[in-house]
Amino acid sequence: MRLLTASSRFFISSATASALVLATGSLTPISAEAAPIYSSTSISALSKLKVRPLGSQAGYDRDLFSDGWGNIGECDLRNHILWRDLTNITWRSNGNCLVATGTLKDPYTGKVIQFVRGVRTSLAVQIDHVVSLSNAWKTGASSASATTRYNIYNDPLNLLAVDGPTNSSKGDSDASEWLPPNRAYHCAYVSRQVAVKLKYRLWVTTAEKTAMTKVLRTCPTFKLPTR
Repeated sequence: MRLLTASSRFFISSATASALVLATGSLTPISAEAAPIYSSTSISALSKLKVRPLGSQAGYDRDLFSDGWGNIGECDLRNHILWRDLTNITWRSNGNCLVATGTLKDPYTGKVIQFVRGVRTSLAVQIDHVVSLSNAWKTGASSASATTRYNIYNDPLNLLAVDGPTNSSKGDSDASEWLPPNRAYHCAYVSRQVAVKLKYRLWVTTAEKTAMTKVLRTCPTFKLPTR
């Protein structure tokens, strides 16, 4: 099997790269009229989120969000996120946009993970929904449109390549129940959750907002991510 190095991304067009940045392609973006105006800091953006009790899990199914990864241009979202978050990438030559190997500086633990695609090895790096689908369902997505739920599942803003076992330990926890072991990443993690919830009009619980506020008060100038 011949591997293509990162310098050989000739099949990743500039249009595809732009699509990754803009989260378009097969995704249906929220219109400019419907999109919220983002605050410059995460802590001020947090104040814009509604606070409500956690909703019911009744009726939840991952397939109500998406039946698998969507595509942006030539690549599925999993490989897009691996491409975005890993370094030293090589590509499989027998399939479009399949990351074969790469190096992840895991944001959740701070450790370095060598990713190798394979039946027994791929799960060492997983793609986390930063706001879990179950939590999204219980904080507003249960009544959202199918398009909005699809976007929550496939939006790069809500996706991170992370250590597999650590991602599994997170489950569907919110910020009041789980934060990454790597304390240095707390501000970035909570900021990304705030950005996703603001973008998709999801709410937070009282306990969740308290936990988020505690984190963001340690970094009051931290900027809200937009992608």
